[in-house]
Amino acid sequence: MQGNVRHPRSTAFLLAQVGAHAAARFAGRLAALDLSPAHAGTLRVIEQNAGISQQALSSVLGMVPSRLVVLVDELEERGLVERRDAPDDRRTHALHLTRKGAETFEAVGRIARAHDDDVCAPLGADEREVLGAMLRRIADHEGLTPGVHPGFSRPVRSRGGAPKGPRGKRRAP
Repeated sequence: MQGNVRHPRSTAFLLAQVGAHAAARFAGRLAALDLSPAHAGTLRVIEQNAGISQQALSSVLGMVPSRLVVLVDELEERGLVERRDAPDDRRTHALHLTRKGAETFEAVGRIARAHDDDVCAPLGADEREVLGAMLRRIADHEGLTPGVHPGFSRPVRSRGGAPKGPRGKRRAP
């Protein structure tokens, strides 16, 4: 802190400030793997849901399908993800991590754990647990999808004119 400048008392502002800072630092760390946070999040969901369809993945991430296709294409071109015919519907592709994708996902996990430790370094173990529990309560109250960054979705204009957020709720323009 410089001079007499103090952090504001607004908890929401501090959450946004720390969150934006942490997100930018995480993106910087992922750059070592030539990945963006969106790539890492997509790999995580596919790893946890082997065989997920692109449509289901789009829904989980709250992402428009056209944007997801580009993301999956990039991961496929890099040999991290493969599309297979779904066993129950040949018109649908089931997404799976390749061996390289699984190894890359493990590397992302190591980066994420180091990042978490670094961001939370000023906190003791008990404080970190309490903060995590409080943030999970806030996320649940806000209806955020566990483990999915809200940055995956872009506001979509509704017929009423106001953009909709990731859960379909109208937001102020």
